[in-house]
Amino acid sequence: MLSNQVKGGIFGCISAISYAMNPLCAINLYQDGINSNTVLFYRFLIGSLILGCIMLIKKTDFSITRREAAVLALLGCIFAVSSLTFFLSFHHMGAGLAATLVFAYPVFVAVLMAIFFKERLMLPSLLAIGLTMSGIGLFYEGNGSNPITPSGIAIIMLSALAYALYIIVVNRSGIVMSSVKLTFYVMLSCLCCIVLYATLTSTGSLQLLSTGREWFYAVLLGIVPTVISLVTMAMAIRYIGSTPTAIMGALEPVTAVLIGYFVFGEPLTARLIWGVGFILVSVMLIILDAQIRRALSQSKIVRRGRIILKRTHWR
Repeated sequence: MLSNQVKGGIFGCISAISYAMNPLCAINLYQDGINSNTVLFYRFLIGSLILGCIMLIKKTDFSITRREAAVLALLGCIFAVSSLTFFLSFHHMGAGLAATLVFAYPVFVAVLMAIFFKERLMLPSLLAIGLTMSGIGLFYEGNGSNPITPSGIAIIMLSALAYALYIIVVNRSGIVMSSVKLTFYVMLSCLCCIVLYATLTSTGSLQLLSTGREWFYAVLLGIVPTVISLVTMAMAIRYIGSTPTAIMGALEPVTAVLIGYFVFGEPLTARLIWGVGFILVSVMLIILDAQIRRALSQSKIVRRGRIILKRTHWR
């Protein structure tokens, strides 16, 4: 019989690995001439249909208030921006690098919370920001065969920033509903945003999928990195809590880099490995910020230093 800790770890791994399937599905659709708008349209359409069916099976109430509708619409717009810029970044850099860089969003969350909600940036947070910037610098150097452009960095950073805003709005909105119901309405809002964006801009009109291969990757995109990732993440949180689950999420960029290396033949250089390491360490510092500060406060060396400072008479 597996313990709750083991079950939670398994679900956390499944969630992280399944989310990292985004680039694999998107790039295969790109190779068939499908544009980013269409890829996201089918992702949100298929994901929302599946989640809607889950809600019907569980007999979940679909009703929402006007305030909830407004917040969910805002969340949908923010998430649509994050997803669109994330998928566009694949045209400017390797899929593995894009998935790694977007995982800088915890750093943006820490900075935005400090600026707008007066949360103090402690030493672990400051170290994380420095490590993330160092990792981005290593990625920017790239290599001769697959250089990374400044526009690519800007696009993926916008995606990370938008996702950070999404998380902050979810946490501060005060909406109380199941994650499945919230995500269902967010996806419907995203779907509307993508349709409007494709209709009102010249970035690419929506296309019909014409082959079994295209439908395979579209359905895979809607199921694996969307529905499965969401459900298993919720199950992991139930078993081991939010912080350990978030730590398991660090497997996302690692998985994406490995997919880029083994599936798409993207180079795995020493600089890339160091960059991945810096960003993963920065994410760990953000996630474990409270635990690090608590451990430091309980450290005998730190406690003794405080006693010495209190006993010292400064003249």
